[in-house]
Amino acid sequence: MSGWLKIVGLGPGSEAMITPEVTAALLDATDVVGYVPYVNRVAPRAGLVRHGSDNREEIRRAEQALQLALEGHRVVVVSSGDPGVFAMAAAVFEALEVGDAQWCTLDIQVLPGISAMLAASASVGAPLGHDFCCINLSDNLKPWALIEKRLRLAAEADFAMAFYNPRSKARPAGFERTLDILREACGPDRLIIFARAVSTPEESIRVTTLGEATPDMADMRTLVIVGSQQTRLIERAGAPLVYTPRSAD
Repeated sequence: MSGWLKIVGLGPGSEAMITPEVTAALLDATDVVGYVPYVNRVAPRAGLVRHGSDNREEIRRAEQALQLALEGHRVVVVSSGDPGVFAMAAAVFEALEVGDAQWCTLDIQVLPGISAMLAASASVGAPLGHDFCCINLSDNLKPWALIEKRLRLAAEADFAMAFYNPRSKARPAGFERTLDILREACGPDRLIIFARAVSTPEESIRVTTLGEATPDMADMRTLVIVGSQQTRLIERAGAPLVYTPRSAD
Protein backbone atom coordinates (compact mmCIF):
# COMPACT_ATOMS: atom_id res chain seq x y z
CA MET A 1 0.00 0.00 0.00
CA SER A 2 1.34 3.43 -0.97
CA GLY A 3 0.96 6.04 1.75
CA TRP A 4 0.32 9.74 1.44
CA LEU A 5 -0.15 12.76 3.66
CA LYS A 6 -2.69 15.52 3.15
CA ILE A 7 -2.80 18.55 5.42
CA VAL A 8 -6.30 19.99 5.28
CA GLY A 9 -8.45 22.80 6.61
CA LEU A 10 -11.90 22.04 8.01
CA GLY A 11 -13.09 25.64 7.74
CA PRO A 12 -14.35 27.79 10.61
CA GLY A 13 -17.02 25.43 11.93
CA SER A 14 -19.94 24.82 9.61
CA GLU A 15 -19.94 21.57 7.66
CA ALA A 16 -21.10 23.59 4.65
CA MET A 17 -17.75 25.40 4.65
CA ILE A 18 -15.64 22.25 4.22
CA THR A 19 -14.47 22.09 0.62
CA PRO A 20 -15.34 19.09 -1.58
CA GLU A 21 -11.61 18.45 -2.02
CA VAL A 22 -11.15 18.07 1.74
CA THR A 23 -14.28 15.91 2.06
CA ALA A 24 -12.90 13.55 -0.59
CA ALA A 25 -9.55 13.30 1.21
CA LEU A 26 -11.26 12.43 4.49
CA LEU A 27 -13.34 9.72 2.81
CA ASP A 28 -10.18 8.15 1.37
CA ALA A 29 -8.10 8.38 4.56
CA THR A 30 -7.11 5.53 6.83
CA ASP A 31 -5.94 7.87 9.59
CA VAL A 32 -6.87 11.36 10.79
CA VAL A 33 -4.38 13.21 12.99
CA GLY A 34 -4.93 16.48 14.85
CA TYR A 35 -5.95 18.44 17.91
CA VAL A 36 -8.77 16.58 19.67
CA PRO A 37 -11.64 19.04 18.96
CA TYR A 38 -10.75 19.09 15.26
CA VAL A 39 -10.37 15.32 15.01
CA ASN A 40 -13.79 15.00 16.65
CA ARG A 41 -15.29 16.99 13.77
CA VAL A 42 -14.50 14.02 11.51
CA ALA A 43 -17.22 11.38 11.81
CA PRO A 44 -16.01 7.92 12.83
CA ARG A 45 -16.37 5.15 10.24
CA ALA A 46 -15.09 1.66 9.55
CA GLY A 47 -11.48 1.67 8.38
CA LEU A 48 -10.65 5.08 9.86
CA VAL A 49 -8.43 5.58 12.91
CA ARG A 50 -8.64 8.98 14.61
CA HIS A 51 -5.52 10.16 16.47
CA GLY A 52 -6.34 13.12 18.73
CA SER A 53 -3.72 14.99 20.76
CA ASP A 54 -3.26 18.09 22.90
CA ASN A 55 -3.09 21.59 21.41
CA ARG A 56 0.60 22.12 22.16
CA GLU A 57 1.85 18.88 20.60
CA GLU A 58 2.07 20.13 17.02
CA ILE A 59 5.56 18.80 16.20
CA ARG A 60 4.95 15.40 17.81
CA ARG A 61 1.65 15.23 15.93
CA ALA A 62 3.38 16.10 12.66
CA GLU A 63 6.04 13.44 13.23
CA GLN A 64 3.36 10.85 13.96
CA ALA A 65 1.51 11.71 10.74
CA LEU A 66 4.68 11.57 8.63
CA GLN A 67 5.66 8.20 10.08
CA LEU A 68 2.21 6.74 9.53
CA ALA A 69 2.33 7.86 5.90
CA LEU A 70 5.80 6.34 5.50
CA GLU A 71 4.37 3.05 6.79
CA GLY A 72 1.78 3.09 4.01
CA HIS A 73 -1.18 4.80 5.67
CA ARG A 74 -3.31 7.40 3.92
CA VAL A 75 -3.09 10.20 6.47
CA VAL A 76 -5.04 13.43 6.80
CA VAL A 77 -3.79 16.06 9.26
CA VAL A 78 -6.69 18.34 10.19
CA SER A 79 -6.73 21.97 11.27
CA SER A 80 -9.61 24.37 11.66
CA GLY A 81 -9.87 27.14 9.09
CA ASP A 82 -6.99 26.96 6.61
CA PRO A 83 -4.04 24.68 7.46
CA GLY A 84 -1.51 27.25 6.27
CA VAL A 85 -2.73 30.06 8.56
CA PHE A 86 -1.29 29.60 12.08
CA ALA A 87 -1.98 25.88 11.79
CA MET A 88 -0.55 22.46 11.03
CA ALA A 89 0.95 22.89 7.56
CA ALA A 90 3.94 24.82 8.87
CA ALA A 91 4.36 22.36 11.76
CA VAL A 92 4.49 19.42 9.36
CA PHE A 93 7.15 21.11 7.24
CA GLU A 94 9.17 22.02 10.35
CA ALA A 95 9.19 18.33 11.31
CA LEU A 96 9.91 17.25 7.73
CA GLU A 97 12.94 19.52 7.36
CA VAL A 98 14.83 18.05 10.32
CA GLY A 99 13.32 14.55 10.52
CA ASP A 100 13.75 11.19 8.83
CA ALA A 101 15.12 11.71 5.31
CA GLN A 102 12.64 9.14 4.00
CA TRP A 103 9.77 11.49 4.88
CA CYS A 104 10.84 13.74 1.98
CA THR A 105 9.94 10.96 -0.46
CA LEU A 106 6.28 11.05 0.59
CA ASP A 107 3.38 12.37 -1.45
CA ILE A 108 2.47 15.45 0.66
CA GLN A 109 -0.28 17.91 -0.24
CA VAL A 110 -1.80 20.94 1.46
CA LEU A 111 -5.54 21.35 0.83
CA PRO A 112 -6.79 24.86 1.64
CA GLY A 113 -9.79 25.68 3.77
CA ILE A 114 -11.89 28.74 4.52
CA SER A 115 -10.02 30.64 7.22
CA ALA A 116 -11.66 32.14 10.31
CA MET A 117 -10.36 35.50 9.12
CA LEU A 118 -12.22 35.31 5.81
CA ALA A 119 -15.38 33.89 7.39
CA ALA A 120 -15.39 36.67 9.99
CA SER A 121 -14.87 39.33 7.33
CA ALA A 122 -17.72 37.96 5.23
CA SER A 123 -20.03 37.88 8.25
CA VAL A 124 -20.06 41.71 8.41
CA GLY A 125 -19.36 42.67 4.80
CA ALA A 126 -15.84 43.31 3.50
CA PRO A 127 -13.60 44.96 6.12
CA LEU A 128 -10.57 43.32 4.48
CA GLY A 129 -11.46 44.79 1.10
CA HIS A 130 -8.18 46.70 0.77
CA ASP A 131 -4.66 46.01 2.11
CA PHE A 132 -4.64 44.14 5.42
CA CYS A 133 -2.40 42.09 7.68
CA CYS A 134 -2.98 39.15 10.00
CA ILE A 135 -1.31 38.78 13.41
CA ASN A 136 -1.42 35.95 15.93
CA LEU A 137 -1.63 37.57 19.37
CA SER A 138 -0.44 34.46 21.23
CA ASP A 139 3.05 34.83 22.68
CA ASN A 140 3.53 31.07 23.09
CA LEU A 141 5.88 30.88 20.09
CA LYS A 142 7.17 34.45 19.86
CA PRO A 143 7.99 37.20 22.36
CA TRP A 144 5.45 39.84 23.26
CA ALA A 145 7.91 42.55 22.22
CA LEU A 146 7.71 41.30 18.63
CA ILE A 147 3.90 41.31 18.73
CA GLU A 148 3.89 44.88 20.01
CA LYS A 149 6.33 45.99 17.31
CA ARG A 150 4.15 44.47 14.60
CA LEU A 151 1.01 46.06 16.02
CA ARG A 152 2.57 49.52 15.98
CA LEU A 153 4.00 49.12 12.48
CA ALA A 154 0.72 47.76 11.10
CA ALA A 155 -1.16 50.70 12.61
CA GLU A 156 1.41 53.14 11.21
CA ALA A 157 1.01 51.59 7.74
CA ASP A 158 -2.77 51.89 8.12
CA PHE A 159 -3.56 48.26 7.41
CA ALA A 160 -6.83 46.72 8.39
CA MET A 161 -5.78 44.06 10.91
CA ALA A 162 -7.08 40.58 11.67
CA PHE A 163 -6.12 39.02 15.00
CA TYR A 164 -6.06 35.33 15.86
CA ASN A 165 -5.92 33.96 19.43
CA PRO A 166 -6.61 37.33 21.06
CA ARG A 167 -7.24 36.33 24.66
CA SER A 168 -7.02 33.19 26.77
CA LYS A 169 -7.37 32.43 30.47
CA ALA A 170 -3.61 31.90 30.66
CA ARG A 171 -2.76 35.29 29.10
CA PRO A 172 -5.62 37.77 29.64
CA ALA A 173 -3.33 40.81 29.82
CA GLY A 174 -2.07 40.62 26.25
CA PHE A 175 -5.30 41.67 24.59
CA GLU A 176 -5.83 44.50 27.07
CA ARG A 177 -2.37 45.76 26.09
CA THR A 178 -3.24 45.31 22.41
CA LEU A 179 -6.31 47.52 22.76
CA ASP A 180 -4.25 50.18 24.55
CA ILE A 181 -1.65 50.18 21.76
CA LEU A 182 -4.31 50.40 19.05
CA ARG A 183 -6.21 53.21 20.79
CA GLU A 184 -2.95 55.12 21.11
CA ALA A 185 -2.02 54.53 17.46
CA CYS A 186 -5.43 54.68 15.77
CA GLY A 187 -7.67 56.72 18.07
CA PRO A 188 -10.90 55.76 19.81
CA ASP A 189 -13.20 55.96 16.76
CA ARG A 190 -11.57 53.18 14.74
CA LEU A 191 -13.98 50.34 13.96
CA ILE A 192 -13.36 46.96 15.58
CA ILE A 193 -15.24 43.70 14.95
CA PHE A 194 -15.50 40.80 17.37
CA ALA A 195 -16.57 37.68 15.45
CA ARG A 196 -16.96 34.69 17.74
CA ALA A 197 -17.56 31.10 16.62
CA VAL A 198 -18.44 32.19 13.09
CA SER A 199 -20.65 29.76 11.14
CA THR A 200 -21.55 27.73 14.23
CA PRO A 201 -24.74 27.85 16.37
CA GLU A 202 -22.77 29.88 18.93
CA GLU A 203 -21.91 32.63 16.44
CA SER A 204 -21.81 36.14 17.87
CA ILE A 205 -20.85 39.25 15.91
CA ARG A 206 -20.25 42.62 17.54
CA VAL A 207 -19.25 45.81 15.71
CA THR A 208 -18.01 48.67 17.89
CA THR A 209 -15.13 51.15 18.18
CA LEU A 210 -11.76 50.94 19.89
CA GLY A 211 -13.01 53.47 22.43
CA GLU A 212 -15.88 51.19 23.40
CA ALA A 213 -14.02 47.88 23.15
CA THR A 214 -13.14 45.94 26.30
CA PRO A 215 -10.83 42.93 26.69
CA ASP A 216 -13.65 40.61 27.78
CA MET A 217 -15.28 40.94 24.35
CA ALA A 218 -12.74 38.41 23.01
CA ASP A 219 -11.71 34.86 23.82
CA MET A 220 -9.89 32.09 21.96
CA ARG A 221 -12.90 31.46 19.71
CA THR A 222 -13.00 35.10 18.63
CA LEU A 223 -11.51 36.53 15.46
CA VAL A 224 -10.93 40.27 15.88
CA ILE A 225 -10.75 42.69 12.95
CA VAL A 226 -9.69 46.32 13.29
CA GLY A 227 -10.38 48.57 10.33
CA SER A 228 -8.08 51.05 8.64
CA GLN A 229 -8.74 54.78 8.43
CA GLN A 230 -10.71 54.07 5.26
CA THR A 231 -13.02 51.42 6.75
CA ARG A 232 -16.67 52.45 6.73
CA LEU A 233 -19.85 51.48 8.55
CA ILE A 234 -23.19 51.31 6.71
CA GLU A 235 -26.08 51.64 9.13
CA ARG A 236 -29.29 49.91 8.12
CA ALA A 237 -32.21 48.01 9.59
CA GLY A 238 -30.76 44.99 11.35
CA ALA A 239 -27.04 44.34 11.49
CA PRO A 240 -24.76 47.04 10.03
CA LEU A 241 -22.35 46.39 7.19
CA VAL A 242 -18.63 47.14 7.39
CA TYR A 243 -16.33 47.47 4.40
CA THR A 244 -13.00 48.95 3.37
CA PRO A 245 -13.01 50.60 -0.07
CA ARG A 246 -10.74 49.12 -2.73
CA SER A 247 -8.90 52.41 -3.22
CA ALA A 248 -7.03 54.59 -0.75
CA ASP A 249 -6.64 58.36 -0.51
